[in-house]
Amino acid sequence: MTSSEAFPVIGSPSSLLIHRLLDRSSAWAPSRRIVYRDLFSCTYPEFRTRVHQLAAALTRLGVRQGDRIGVLDWDSHRYLECFFAIPMIGAVLHTINTRLAPDQILYTIDHAGDRFLLCHPDFLPVINPLKERMPAVEGVVLLPDEPPTTPCAWPALGNYEELLARESAPFAFPEFDEQTPATLFYTTGTTGDPKGVFFSHRQIVVHSLAAGLALTSNPEPVPLRADDTYLPLTPMFHVHAWGVPYIATLLGLGQVYPGRFEASTCLRLIRTHQVTFSHCVPTLLQMLLHHPDAQGFDWSRFKVIIGGAALPRGLASLAMKQGMRVMAGYGMSETCPIVSLAQVKPEDAALSVDDHLDILTRAGFPIPLAEAALVDAEDRPVDPRSGIAGELVLRAPWLTPGYFRDPERSRQLWRTGWLHTGDIAVIDPAGYLRITDRLKDVIKISGEWISSLELENALSQHPAVREVAVIGLPDPKWDERPHAEVVLKEGFTPAPTAKDLHHFLRTFVDRGLIHKRAILTEVHFVPSIPKTSVGKVNKRAMRQDLGTTHPKPA
Repeated sequence: MTSSEAFPVIGSPSSLLIHRLLDRSSAWAPSRRIVYRDLFSCTYPEFRTRVHQLAAALTRLGVRQGDRIGVLDWDSHRYLECFFAIPMIGAVLHTINTRLAPDQILYTIDHAGDRFLLCHPDFLPVINPLKERMPAVEGVVLLPDEPPTTPCAWPALGNYEELLARESAPFAFPEFDEQTPATLFYTTGTTGDPKGVFFSHRQIVVHSLAAGLALTSNPEPVPLRADDTYLPLTPMFHVHAWGVPYIATLLGLGQVYPGRFEASTCLRLIRTHQVTFSHCVPTLLQMLLHHPDAQGFDWSRFKVIIGGAALPRGLASLAMKQGMRVMAGYGMSETCPIVSLAQVKPEDAALSVDDHLDILTRAGFPIPLAEAALVDAEDRPVDPRSGIAGELVLRAPWLTPGYFRDPERSRQLWRTGWLHTGDIAVIDPAGYLRITDRLKDVIKISGEWISSLELENALSQHPAVREVAVIGLPDPKWDERPHAEVVLKEGFTPAPTAKDLHHFLRTFVDRGLIHKRAILTEVHFVPSIPKTSVGKVNKRAMRQDLGTTHPKPA
């Protein structure tokens, strides 16, 4: 008996396409609302109708399967509608990083080959001067909150709401291969030109299911519940806001979109709409906690995942003392992005607050279907039971297959059959990942590798420290020497001196918590620390500001 005879295929299994993340919420949570600032509100059935109308409008404009459609907008209900409608008709959603320099925005639009742009009028002064250098762009749809005052340099394709109003629902979405590309975006380009990262329908659906399962199945410390209300603090152009809008829509959560990030606006929306769940980089959490409007704020129902950079223990402790539930997560642009979450295992629920902090500030435990391993400098496997650090490599069904139109860097990314992250990590006996540094950021002192993240974590625990970043600078005696830039909390008295922080750091050395060479750290107080376009600490800019761009030693 042949396999086909033993297992006959009678039905027609449905493909894993993004539109299957959309339909459930209309029936499951018909009264939950999607809100954009104070400007817009709709229910899930109304949202579904608008997605169908947008698909019809784009089709009428001539959008075809495989076309790249660029979006420049603040975080809004429109962006969420684009997350669904554009890939659901077989086109590719290009989420454009509006914080890049104009030449880099031009590079990403040109490299992607965007055929149409959907643009908020606020960004017309950026793209209008680039028109002659964007020959592939045929027209622009405007996304105004109010009548635009800046004319568009491209042919007028109409305003977003006017185009939707001309269409009816339902729209007959096509069926196609689930491996069809769905989204494209570009890394921040701190080293060379931005790289185009892309994902298929199947990868986004599987990521949504796996990450959603991880978030809803574990009660500690940041459970996702059906009655939660979600607000993205991570910009929507960055890895689909970490994929959470897809998860929130699948689960039928309340959703609130803040538009342009302003801490005061986000705090007001969190209070007004009783927002309970978000995610962001450490810098944005710092901004919320220290904003004047946050004085006396009730954070007891607020849960947040911190990623994009290590979660300092001092910041985690501050957030928890104010009632917030917080944990770290790990991922990259290339991983869709969630790979692991610093959830507390049920068997560890009774541990002390200090022990929980140790868990919550790690990179976390791999979510379902994600695999993690370590390799050495020669790409040979490192036994995780050895406690030896190595480069973290990953496998999961949702990792990008490569970089758009960049086969050489794609081959390097997957050179061993695992995705190479460029992060140095250890895997503890319980299976938790702990990122010790980026390959490019470890500090080499007399032949020994020192973790800049461990030094940052220690200094962050001083009560006067608001923010800290550590890099290695050339040193004629030690090869490199740690250089710490520290932002102090406003109004903290007495303000510590560099010598005070040096003594504080020594206590961690004496307890064996950080390497003994940490005592060589130079401490400098600064008003701010440079950031990338998505709010991460920009250590490359720090080195440039200090007059050194030396390559990392081998």
